[in-house]
Amino acid sequence: MGRDDVVISQRAIGIRPQLSDEVAARLREQIMDGRVRPGEYLRLERLAAEFGISVTPVREALQSLRSQGFVQLEPRRGFVVAPLSRQDVKDLFWVQADIAAELTARSAATMTTGTLRELSAIQHAMGQAVRSGRIDLVEEHNHGFHRCINLAACSAKLAWSLGSVARYVPRGLYGRLPDWPRTALDDHERVLAALRKADPDEARTAMRTHIVRAGELLIAHLERQGLWNDTPDGYHQAP
Repeated sequence: MGRDDVVISQRAIGIRPQLSDEVAARLREQIMDGRVRPGEYLRLERLAAEFGISVTPVREALQSLRSQGFVQLEPRRGFVVAPLSRQDVKDLFWVQADIAAELTARSAATMTTGTLRELSAIQHAMGQAVRSGRIDLVEEHNHGFHRCINLAACSAKLAWSLGSVARYVPRGLYGRLPDWPRTALDDHERVLAALRKADPDEARTAMRTHIVRAGELLIAHLERQGLWNDTPDGYHQAP
């Protein structure tokens, strides 16, 4: 794991109570992006030095990632990145797609004119960001688009469940998928059209398709990274 891949300066993440969460999020992003590979050992002292922080938040971050299934703890050897298969990635997006689809269907029945205007404005801003190549803004507007729909569903517990699943794929990761910005923009148009018609079934289908497609783009990206080249079944095992 190269220094450029993992350096998190104190300036970048700051010193705050959630420091271990920040470290976990960055490592999770690198794992899901294929920059840190299954079977690779994550050394506490090395990570602490590269991040410019103490060992304690790094250990807490790795324990958190262990509870989420991203890393494993091997006796006398330390933390190692857990195996990750194509099916694992598909499963993550399958769960996310189903929950997001249900929230979108519910929002179709409760969507107000004001919320539709807000969604249209976000979509317009996202289109401008795509055309200008501002991937950071594309991701920001994409997050705003989904958040607006989820809030309109008035289903707090379901939205919380979606957030728990969605965190496995950090927002910053999507911008590195070459076809994602334009694909997401086109998918949003279909979702928005269904919401304007107040059609729950069409809205559900459009959102599910959108999320599943994002998963397919991530799998293609990981294949280009060579994550599963050595395993015909697409399951990279730790040595």
